[in-house]
Amino acid sequence: MSITTGDFRAKITASTLLEKKTRHEIITCLTAYDYASARLVDEAGIDIILVGDSLGMVMLGYENTLPVTVNEMLHHTRAVRRGVKRAFLVADMPFASYHLSRRESLRNAARFVKEAGAEAVKIEGGEKRAQLVERMVDSEIPVVGHIGLTPQSVHAMGGYKVQGKTLQAIEQLMHDALALERAGACCIVLEGIPREVAAMITGELEIPTIGIGAGPDCDGQVLVLHDMLGLTFAPPAKFVRRYADAGAVISGAVAAFKDDVKSGAYPADAESYHLPKETLAALESVVERKRVRV
Repeated sequence: MSITTGDFRAKITASTLLEKKTRHEIITCLTAYDYASARLVDEAGIDIILVGDSLGMVMLGYENTLPVTVNEMLHHTRAVRRGVKRAFLVADMPFASYHLSRRESLRNAARFVKEAGAEAVKIEGGEKRAQLVERMVDSEIPVVGHIGLTPQSVHAMGGYKVQGKTLQAIEQLMHDALALERAGACCIVLEGIPREVAAMITGELEIPTIGIGAGPDCDGQVLVLHDMLGLTFAPPAKFVRRYADAGAVISGAVAAFKDDVKSGAYPADAESYHLPKETLAALESVVERKRVRV
C-alpha cells in the first residue's frame, strides 16, 4: 500500500520513503530494541524503526558495537517485529556478519528477513560495499546504506570522529553515496559529517538520506531512543537532543518503591487479595479448634 499525504496509518515501505523524498516530506526514524519500545515508537507514527547494533551498548552493556552477534541482533529484531505494524523495519547487520565471504553475507542478510521479519538490512560502508549491496538487492533484500562516521570502523578511524572535513574526504563521501544509490540501496544514513556536506549529498541523490549528526538538511533524521530519553550513562554527543529524562524518572520510582516497602506502606490492604468471607470464616474456625486442642 502506498502512503498518502496525512495518512497516519498506512504501512511505510521502501517505495513510500522514496515518495516522501519526492514530495519533500521529512522522514522520521528512531531505534527500538524490544516489543514495548517498538510498539510505543510505532504507535507514535515514526516512519522507520531501526534495530540498531547500538543495542550492544544501551541494552547489553558492551563498550562499543563490535561484540554484537548475529544471534543477538536476530533476537531483538524478532521482539521489535511483534510491536511494529506501520513503520518500515530495518535491522543492523553487526560487525563481521557481512565483512567476510559474499555467500555468508547474503545468508546472514536473508536470516534477518526470513527469521526476524526485517524489511531491510543496514550495512556500513560506501563504494567497497556497493557490489554486496547489489547482490543483496538482486536477492530481494532491501538495503539501507550507512556512510560517514561508521561505528563498526571505530578502530580503523581512531575513534568516533566527524568525517568529511577535507576536500578529498568530501569527494569520497559523494562517491560512496552515489555508488550505494547505483547499487540499489533504498536510503542512506549519513552519520557524523558536516551539515554542508550532508546537504550536498542529499541534493545529489534520488534516494532519501537519514541524518544523525549531519545537520537539518537531510531527508530525515534518526536518534538512538535511549539517547533522546536520557537512558544512557555517558555524556551525550553534540547532536543528541534530550526530549525526556526517563533515567531520573526511573531512578525516582525505584527509590520510592524501596522506601515504601521498607516502611510498610507497600503493599496496602487495597493492593492485596482477600479470601471470600465464607472461606475466611471456615479457616478461622479451623485455626481456633487447633488452638483449643493445644
